[in-house]
Amino acid sequence: MSTAGQDAPVTLVTGGGSGIGAATVRLLLGRGHRVAITGRGEDRLKAFAAEAGAGDALLLFPGDASDPAAVGAAVDGTVGRFGRLDHVVANAGFSTHDDLANGDPEQWREMLLTNVLGPAVLIRAALPALRAAGGRIVLVGSTAGVKNTPGNFYSVTKFAVSALAENARVLVTGSGVGVTLVSPGRVESPFWDSRGSGGAPDGPIMTSENVAESIVWALAQPAGVEVNSVVLRPSGQVH
Repeated sequence: MSTAGQDAPVTLVTGGGSGIGAATVRLLLGRGHRVAITGRGEDRLKAFAAEAGAGDALLLFPGDASDPAAVGAAVDGTVGRFGRLDHVVANAGFSTHDDLANGDPEQWREMLLTNVLGPAVLIRAALPALRAAGGRIVLVGSTAGVKNTPGNFYSVTKFAVSALAENARVLVTGSGVGVTLVSPGRVESPFWDSRGSGGAPDGPIMTSENVAESIVWALAQPAGVEVNSVVLRPSGQVH
């Protein structure tokens, strides 16, 4: 059962059933948040919820992070169940691990919708509740959106997320809503499962928990203070 009280903060995390999203959810639950998560795989969400053992402090909303109806339903369902929404974390995303010379444009389309339209749709749906709460938005970017990866359309999508974060910040500044872009480098997570050679490339790597700590730190800043951009890499990663 939940130990979170009725005044506990409420956070919605997209792609919350694995990787960075799941690590963030665990950390938030451990710090007394009530949390809602989205994800395409209902079975994965249920398995994560059983493992987390959070009881009624955790809500599940299976659905596509780029679908406005699904995202709107998750936001409305969270507010309906918990009575408020303090923070959103736009974490859902993936890479096709290919390049412009040999990739599949249909897969790029899906990646673009998930990685870029998804966070935009979440912001749109959540803004009324976030303005009421004086809450925060965290967008999970990438160092691929700081320094281009040769020919990689994933890098293009993450540069777009960087632009979206600043665009949103300018929109909401002065309203009490804070916006943070968290751009991690190489992370050990299911992100690499679809990579043709299998698994993460050789070299220094962080854990999903390392990134989750930065996300939760950004959410925990005092009222009137916002951290707009965090870039973190494992020691030894050059780009």
